[in-house]
Amino acid sequence: MNGIPLKERKRLGALLDTQTQEAVMAQIPQFHEAETDNFVTPPEILPEQIGVLMFNMERGVNLKEIQEFLRDCPDIQPFDIILANELDDGCARSGNKNTARELAEAFGLNYAWGLEFIELVNDENEKGFHGNAVFSRWPIRRAGVIRLPEEYNWYFDRQKRIGGRLAVFAELDVGGKPLGAVSIHLENRTHGEGRLHQMKTILEGVRRELPDMPLILGGDLNTNTFDGRDKEDINDVAASPEMRRRCLENVFDFEPLLPLTAEEGYQIVPGEPKLTRRKPMPDGGFLPLRLDWIMVKGVRAKESHMVSTAKEDFTYAAPGSALAAFTGKELSDHNAIWALCRLE
Repeated sequence: MNGIPLKERKRLGALLDTQTQEAVMAQIPQFHEAETDNFVTPPEILPEQIGVLMFNMERGVNLKEIQEFLRDCPDIQPFDIILANELDDGCARSGNKNTARELAEAFGLNYAWGLEFIELVNDENEKGFHGNAVFSRWPIRRAGVIRLPEEYNWYFDRQKRIGGRLAVFAELDVGGKPLGAVSIHLENRTHGEGRLHQMKTILEGVRRELPDMPLILGGDLNTNTFDGRDKEDINDVAASPEMRRRCLENVFDFEPLLPLTAEEGYQIVPGEPKLTRRKPMPDGGFLPLRLDWIMVKGVRAKESHMVSTAKEDFTYAAPGSALAAFTGKELSDHNAIWALCRLE
């Protein structure tokens, strides 16, 4: 995807002092297209089951280690489709790499990537692009983006961005039959009703763009069970064992997007409580959250599990590898979700 010169990025960003995100984004065609590349020969034999991985990769900052995690972790094998969040293109923090394309090339996957934000705070960014992706072992017939209603204006955040949340959709050709795959990233700086509004937009977009085919949706839905802007609320939840339980056990009661999606006929994975995000707290601990999900329709998830990205769990790391030498506490601030699916 073509970048935008730094001077022009700054000019566009300055418009947000007086214009809406929607008005400024309308002037930037990159927000309304998906970077797509099919350069992989599809498998000769269609497997009976499809491995699906949902993974928020935290900007792809630890790209080498992520590649080794994908290659060596036995709990995510096989993966035929990856629904990925937070992959940079041309950001200094991740080496100004096109992280989605590098992952696709490393693993022999086709991909579609959509632009979520243009980062404005670092002049060393070659592009400052940040977004979400669908990776597939099968050809991508077509792909695009579903832009979501704004629930928070990120220009006035300390991160200072142009853009907003989105879903990336792809129609895959799996042995001559269509399969819809959608990578979703919902807003964390809002409440359950705000995320419900965004999810309704996604479900409408999926019905429009991917009709009459099996569907695999997944992503970081930011199902905190609280408004991510409210630090007081976050601290109250963290301090109360009873309220902390709602973040894992009672998410459906506080995040209406989940029962809505179930009512639409989707199987929600994982069904049982699983910690998928370790939110750091000022006291050095963390708040366990259940943010990441896979949702399937016309497809049946036969088995699934959460896969830890914490350093202490890299028991499979090969000696001398970057993953074995990794010194951080976690590869990503999210765990991954894996499911083995069968087309109905």
